[in-house]
Amino acid sequence: MTVKALSIGLKGLEGYCVQVEVRIKPGTESMVIVGLPDVSVKESRERVAAALGYFDADITDQKVVINLSPAEQKKNGPLFDLAIAIAALKELNMIKGKIPMDTAFIGALSLDGMVVKAEGMLPALIAAKGLGLKKIYLPYDPTIPIHMLKDLDCIVVQHIEEVVQHLEGQGLLPFHPNPTPNDQMPLFIPSPQKDFRSVIGHEQAKRALEIAAAGEHNVLMSGPPGCGKSLLAETFPSILPKLTNQAQLEVMSLYQLAGERSLHQNAPYRHPHHSASSVAIIGGGSSPRPGEISLAHRGVLFLDEIAEFTKKNLDMLRQPLETGEVTISRAHSIVTYPSSFILIGAMNPCPCGYLGSNDHYCTCSQKQIQSYQNRLSGPVHDRMDILLSLKSVSLDQTLKTQDSSLTIRERVEKARLLQYQRYQMEITNAKVPFEILTDTSPLTNEQRKMLMNVVVKQNWSNRVQIKIIRLARTISDLAVEEKITDTALWEAMTLRRWGLHKQQSLARET
Repeated sequence: MTVKALSIGLKGLEGYCVQVEVRIKPGTESMVIVGLPDVSVKESRERVAAALGYFDADITDQKVVINLSPAEQKKNGPLFDLAIAIAALKELNMIKGKIPMDTAFIGALSLDGMVVKAEGMLPALIAAKGLGLKKIYLPYDPTIPIHMLKDLDCIVVQHIEEVVQHLEGQGLLPFHPNPTPNDQMPLFIPSPQKDFRSVIGHEQAKRALEIAAAGEHNVLMSGPPGCGKSLLAETFPSILPKLTNQAQLEVMSLYQLAGERSLHQNAPYRHPHHSASSVAIIGGGSSPRPGEISLAHRGVLFLDEIAEFTKKNLDMLRQPLETGEVTISRAHSIVTYPSSFILIGAMNPCPCGYLGSNDHYCTCSQKQIQSYQNRLSGPVHDRMDILLSLKSVSLDQTLKTQDSSLTIRERVEKARLLQYQRYQMEITNAKVPFEILTDTSPLTNEQRKMLMNVVVKQNWSNRVQIKIIRLARTISDLAVEEKITDTALWEAMTLRRWGLHKQQSLARET
């Protein structure tokens, strides 16, 4: 007779149901695992055999065959240990009760039968919920917010004996583990967030960043060294709304797969160095892991000195910026990770950095300036919604009374709520399909003519035209306008006309 139990396998962030089949019959003493197991799954033989010894289960002169179905999917990780051991105990008649087929078992085993946590448990739990499973047995992990997983009965166990007792109908005592010093610490201790109230000057840039936060628009900032580009980017997360429950689970799952910890309530903020490799930024490896663009999912990816990144790495961002996900193909696996983020880039206008500066003389030739600016390819430049040209600000200026980050964030949250209600889903103006945007917020004939007049003069691509309409919709949302206004459309075009066009004209004059 063959006994079956369910577990969860992972393919990137996506989970699928794995049926563990165990059959024990007389023969040469051995334990065989089939179904494309990797090395960590094959090592389950020794852990499971040791755990069976805790129950005095005799598998001497027995051949144990374990099949992990579906057979065509490569299995990795020790998450199947518990399911294999439970199915084997049932096959040996050590468990009298029935193993429900709406119940899954995840967790690794130690040699004394303890159920211990393993990498990828949170994505597995989210997948179990999506697959319609009702109950799941798992080890204790302080980083998993079980209270957020509604409609899924999570039974936390310490030892495999507790699983057997529960399957036999015996109740479990409330699980209150003794916290370790690591468990008592928060998942991540962030540095105090900067506040826009403390940023001197740059009023137009603050307004542009507020629009970017409200609609999840990409921003490219250009200006001389020390003018405040990095400061504005570092302050930007302080005006982003808190993550929703679904977004928190997605972010925490990605960080777990990457082996990092995160403060799951706040939008993530990633700022890789320009020397980072393509694997570090995009993701990959022999066993593909999330890269920086996936770790910035639902948050911000800040590329300081974006012109210093290799052209190959920047061009790799083109597809994720359009689709909101990245697919990594390897010989043995193809995985897809979400990567919907706000891209903020910062660069100098020229190699010396002082093109257009009022305080320093630019020593670069026109050819040097053009070559430097061309490091950012046209397709990547086209995908930036807002172009900002910054100037140095004198610290002698009196700090004006202005809105704090909290006040700006409240406006951003209201604008986001209007977008969610309009589209009937958790999506913003920058990410919503253009067909839905035009159906819900069409331009008037006069607005189309106004846009076309500027487009012809600026020689903008179709993508840029669409981005301007998206920007105008966000600006109208911040003003709590039901339709796109003429003022919003004009401001959106102004935000696009700043930036590098002005610097390129300066370069032609030098």
